[in-house]
Amino acid sequence: MGAVTSPSPLRPGAPTHIRLTVTDVPRAQAFWTDVCGFETAVGGPPEDDDGTVAEALQGGVVMAGRGVRIGLRPVDAERAGDRFDPFRVGLDHLSLAVDTHAELEQAAAFFDEVGVPHGPVRTAMGASHLAFFDPDGIAIELTGPSS
Repeated sequence: MGAVTSPSPLRPGAPTHIRLTVTDVPRAQAFWTDVCGFETAVGGPPEDDDGTVAEALQGGVVMAGRGVRIGLRPVDAERAGDRFDPFRVGLDHLSLAVDTHAELEQAAAFFDEVGVPHGPVRTAMGASHLAFFDPDGIAIELTGPSS
């Protein structure tokens, strides 16, 4: 990319969706439903699909929760043994908002109960955060008020 000499015309807002590549779509779908409280918005192409939806889903599903959609697609066979690594170029972590600090504490207790790996609730930069991991090791964070 060359030097930018004029102001950008872009004014993007909040993300509309995020797509994650996972090693096991049904396992990831269960995680997002059972642990994160999302619902399956699109579980597969409709019977009358002309191929457009199937192509967009790429063998996956779309989950929805609190205004965000998360697409889950299968990894290709060549990379089936791969694991998420926040130190490679690409996604470091995904952060989802919660309304209260108490929700972070409740989430940590729930994660302990169901065996989801997570860190402690930490407060930094005016907010509190709780990091946890999906079955593929993808780093997810809940972010809420510091008190």
